[in-house]
Amino acid sequence: MSPPVRAVIFDFGGVFIDSPFTALVEAASAQGLDPAVALEVVFGPYDRDTDHPWHRLERGEIDLAAARSEIVALGVERTGREIEPFDLLAALAGGGIRTEVVDRCRDLRAGGRRTGLLTNNAAEFEGFWTPLLPLGELFDDVVDSSAVGLRKPDPRIYHLALERLGVTADETVFIDDALGNVVGARAVGIRSVHVGPQPSDVAAALAELDAHLA
Repeated sequence: MSPPVRAVIFDFGGVFIDSPFTALVEAASAQGLDPAVALEVVFGPYDRDTDHPWHRLERGEIDLAAARSEIVALGVERTGREIEPFDLLAALAGGGIRTEVVDRCRDLRAGGRRTGLLTNNAAEFEGFWTPLLPLGELFDDVVDSSAVGLRKPDPRIYHLALERLGVTADETVFIDDALGNVVGARAVGIRSVHVGPQPSDVAAALAELDAHLA
């Protein structure tokens, strides 16, 4: 039997706010782009950690301007046209906060469990996403990929998050909307919950989380 859960680690986008992948697919379609191709060009294979410019951006190895230049060049190479990543990223503005997830996180911490945030992000976006949540109130620790030089699903970033919370993998549940990140967490022994892309999927994910906590 698994030991009792002492900690829950949350992703940010697609968990506390509406799925960025859904918004990005809609934005690509609106520009007459094949969404699968556009997302591959701009963000690379998101179920892996590679040397794609977006992945290097999220590891803090290059800045946003350098990543944009490389992505535009990739778009020309792959599709014969420039794909402007900033046009797709604009679709991410204005996503609503999922108050039911915020409330659950707050209750978990108040009940004595450790809570962490583990996000793949760019340093340039910090001023946009960090004000959306009361980070100090909700989390014992925040791991931002661009600050630590690692990104999901690299096993090392999960181990870092566990170490900083002072817990082991088998005492922890992880929740994320990117299936590759969930698979990565499970590979290091963390019980994990996948949040589907629609807002209606949140209730099922929280119920699955509760099952792990029981």
